[in-house]
Amino acid sequence: MAEISDVFFVDGMRTPFGRAGEKGMYWNTRADDLVVKAIIAVLERNPAIPKDRIDEVAVAATTQQGDQGLTLGRTTAILAGLPQSVPGFAIDRMCAGAMTSVTTLGSGIGFGAYDLALAGGVEHMGRHPLGAGADPNPRFLTEKLVSPDALDMGVTAERLHDRFPALTKERADRFGMRSQHRTQAAYEAGKLQPDLVPVAVKDASGAWGIASDDEGRRPETTMEGLASLRTPFRAHGRVTAGTASPLTDGATMSLLAGAAAAKEFDLKPKMRMVSFAFSGVEPEVMGLGPVPATEKALRKAGLRIGDIGLFEINEAFAVQVLAFLEHFGIADDDARVNQWGGAIAIGHPLAASGVRLMIQLAAQFAERPDVRYGLTTMCVGLGQGGSVIWENPHYDGKKR
Repeated sequence: MAEISDVFFVDGMRTPFGRAGEKGMYWNTRADDLVVKAIIAVLERNPAIPKDRIDEVAVAATTQQGDQGLTLGRTTAILAGLPQSVPGFAIDRMCAGAMTSVTTLGSGIGFGAYDLALAGGVEHMGRHPLGAGADPNPRFLTEKLVSPDALDMGVTAERLHDRFPALTKERADRFGMRSQHRTQAAYEAGKLQPDLVPVAVKDASGAWGIASDDEGRRPETTMEGLASLRTPFRAHGRVTAGTASPLTDGATMSLLAGAAAAKEFDLKPKMRMVSFAFSGVEPEVMGLGPVPATEKALRKAGLRIGDIGLFEINEAFAVQVLAFLEHFGIADDDARVNQWGGAIAIGHPLAASGVRLMIQLAAQFAERPDVRYGLTTMCVGLGQGGSVIWENPHYDGKKR
């Protein structure tokens, strides 16, 4: 009989994130091959786990076509050398795809249906731009269910500035600059590199090289430089390339386990899942999604926002993070929030990003035994938010 189990994040790895487009490092690399690299790396780092004991593989992608279509969980499992007895499936919740892969398979582990699972996501936005090939139902517009530009994420970010005048362009610029500087500091301290999977890549001339770090970083960013950038989503607007996540290619993968499997294979989990929640908001202000999702996850966990010691908030746009912080009374520069930078600097390959947040939180937990709970949260296109609360297995109850 299946038994209710704790759900553990055992490990996670990702490819370096690359700029989307012909000049990006992954232009000649297939999306599914990026996933395969991440799967192989996670399993190689956890050699005690027999491949035939993986119960399920879930891989998310937002634009499921071409080399990131065809039931990615199953195809990439086969390509990564897992036995054909291992099943897999694809999943889509736009930006929260990988997060949903984790919560879906985590739910299966909690219910007792799975012992071990692989959950991740990929987005090759160079090959597959957001919404490519989609055919939205005309009722969305004819019945005015959503605004015509609800899928233009930059416009939704501008609306947050409209709705909350206190969230000024200057505050957003400063947050964007801080993301770049924190990411660079994390690189210089060697914080991010241990969880990156090097990828062999071929450039336009046919020469081979190695993608070993995130391509879109701009550590030289200054407030003066940000102030001079154009506002592409609205004339005289407030959202710029410096306060938005760039179009990005990349893949992430996590290894999840139940309590029995963790004991059987003597695993050392990096986090325990406490609760999760998804919530809907108006698509026109999709950046607000993390607020109700987090409130819901906190209620389910019996916690308050003050119990959260570390935050990993996906930086789709600076203003969206600021709206979350403002709601919960957290300072823009709070050291608990995105301490190693975020998507403005690292990149946001849509469906892959949720597991990147988890990878960074897990690494921070290892350094912070004084912190018991952490949060990964993100906004989602079409008006949603997703949040997962995690417990630190290294917590020792001692304040530092």
